[in-house]
Amino acid sequence: GPSAGDKMPAPLLLAALLSPAALLPRAAAPAGNALPAQRRARLPSMAAGGAADAADDEKLAKALKAMTGFANSYCKNTGTTYCSDPSIPAVVIKGLAEHKVVLGAPLCPCRHYEDKAAEAKDGYWNCPCVPMRERHECHCMLFLTEENEFAGDSQKLSVEEVVSHTESMGSVL
Repeated sequence: GPSAGDKMPAPLLLAALLSPAALLPRAAAPAGNALPAQRRARLPSMAAGGAADAADDEKLAKALKAMTGFANSYCKNTGTTYCSDPSIPAVVIKGLAEHKVVLGAPLCPCRHYEDKAAEAKDGYWNCPCVPMRERHECHCMLFLTEENEFAGDSQKLSVEEVVSHTESMGSVL
């Protein structure tokens, strides 16, 4: 894998967070609409409409508030900060919240999994993941140490900031 010294430019990182398949070789990328169809099947609000939409929106809003609060506390408790580009942590927090709703656990949204449910149950990649807890290494660039060139000064994002940075992107699932 990449060494600790490998750096991904922030715009490329953001593109990877928004569309991880964009970084895969063409042969490995899902064909046509296969991936979105799989995602729709797992999200009742996207298929059922009506009351399911409202219930899922409420669950996501609650999870987004919880994950934003968790991330803010974790930054403070570990002495880490968010990226200087607030859209980076916003995208990650939204992905964590969506995974919390769909999988029941805040599975890291920045990795590819063959079986997300199994990975969420295993817990290794649930935020904070084992590499973050053990070595302060956050693959997502959510929690940055001061020596990271992309580290900003902020340890706090509001739910409103997370929403404003992610509302036009749709689901990261």
